[in-house]
Order: sequence, then C-alpha cells, then structure tokens
Amino acid sequence: MTDIAQAGTFALGDRTVKRLGYGAMQLAGPGVYGPPKDRGAAVAVLREAVAEGVDHIDTSDFYGPHVTNQIIREALHPYPDDLVIVTKVGAKRGPDASWNPAFSTEELTQAIHDNLRNLGVDALDVVNLRLMFDAHGPAEGSIEAPLTVLAELQRQGLIRRIGLSNATHAQVAEGRRIAEIVCVQNQYNLAHRADDALIDALAEAGTAYVPFFPLGGFSPLQSTALSEVAAELGATPMQVALAWLLRRAPNILLIPGTGSLGHLRENLAAAALSLPEDAMATLNGIGAA
Repeated sequence: MTDIAQAGTFALGDRTVKRLGYGAMQLAGPGVYGPPKDRGAAVAVLREAVAEGVDHIDTSDFYGPHVTNQIIREALHPYPDDLVIVTKVGAKRGPDASWNPAFSTEELTQAIHDNLRNLGVDALDVVNLRLMFDAHGPAEGSIEAPLTVLAELQRQGLIRRIGLSNATHAQVAEGRRIAEIVCVQNQYNLAHRADDALIDALAEAGTAYVPFFPLGGFSPLQSTALSEVAAELGATPMQVALAWLLRRAPNILLIPGTGSLGHLRENLAAAALSLPEDAMATLNGIGAA
C-alpha cells in the first residue's frame, strides 16, 4: 500500500485534497461510450482507489454517457465526507459517439441535473465548464454566457465550486470576473507543454491545475529518454511521467485513469517516487524537443 499523502495536498477552492486523485473516464466502454466490459471490475477499482486514500475523483455525465457516474454511485454512495467529486459539463455525446458542444442554458441546466441524479447528490462539489470552441485544444471565445448559467445554478445551491476545462489564459481571466475559478483542467504532460506559463500563473494565484491525459491519453507517451530514466530508477515510464508532473508545480493535481487494479496501484505508487535533479533535467528536455 502506497501512502499517497507523500505527494502532498493542495486547495480545490475551500477544500483541500491529496494531489494524487483518480480519473473515471476509462470506466466507460471503448471510446468512452457505452458500458464497460466488466462493471464489477470498474466498481472494484473505485473502491480500491478510495481505500488507498484517494479523495479527488474526476468524472463527467457525458462519459458513457451517464455510465461512469452511475458506476461511481454504485461503488461509493453514500460518499465519504472527505471525497470531492469533480464533474464536467459543456459537451454531449451524439448517437455516433461524437463529442459535441452543449452550451445553451437548457443543455447546461439539464447536464447539471443529470449529474446530480446519476451521482445521487443534492449539490455537485466542483463543476468544470468544458470549452468546445476547438475539439483539439484551447481556443479563444467568450465564455460569459455559459459560465453565467453555471454561476446562477451555483447561487441556487446546486453547484458548490466552478472550474474551467480546455481554457486559455484569457478565458480564465474572463471567468474570474463571473465566478471564483477553483481549477483549470487542460491537456498537459511531459511531451505536451503548451500550458507552462498558465500553470505558473495559476500557482501564483493559488489555483489548482489538473492535467488531463497526464500519460498521453489516446496516444500514450513514448520516449527513449523517459524509458531510460524509468529503468535507472526501477520504476515504470508512467510512474516517472506522473512523478514529473508532481514535481513540475505544487498546484498540479493528478487524475490518472484506469480500469485495472494493477495499473491503479502502479499509478498511486508514483506518490513515493523521488526524481533526482539529473532525471528532472533529462525529462524537462523531452518537452523542449
């Protein structure tokens, strides 16, 4: 058993969570669509994660859709007092499994109520507004209209905290004029480092940054340098990639996802992995290359 508290903690608004959490996206079927092949295994992974000390789970009702939230409820409800469940709205799935924007007042309100119902809660701990101006990454565009909808639902008591996903620096600034932004969730990993400046700015402001695809996502990280560092440290490349993120900035919260108990334990063990300075220098060079 790994003591994941070794990775430290960070604030998520007025809550404090351990920096190593869990992402539930992979609990749905292939392509994050439909049910998993083995629902019992998905339930077991969630229960093991919480038993190992994970207190921050990332999900969305458009995973499946509805599938991951229903599995989370089955596995963990009634939820431990210290568990923070973060969800996302702003997208919906088409019948062809496509990912489509869902930004209207009606769509956002429906999404909040879907999340509440499927998770079995009266209020959502954190809701990230997933921005869909470009499917491939952050792109400029005003977020005032959709974020105002979420701010109103927050005033009604249905949402406790608000974050942004797939956001630019300008959108974070715009968002802060409408609501307190407790976290930003963008793609970031050893090889994909477009957000370096944003991470540092958020760290100064005390705002959490939550990298999705911390291990490369649908295209897993592959690097000779990463493999060599891992071999030297007696760790797996994925453990090294996670440990690098923990070292990269104090405000980074990790949500590696898996449907496998073995991979879950491997990911959580990254909390105890110490990276010497020469390894950090080698790993930093991957992004520069």
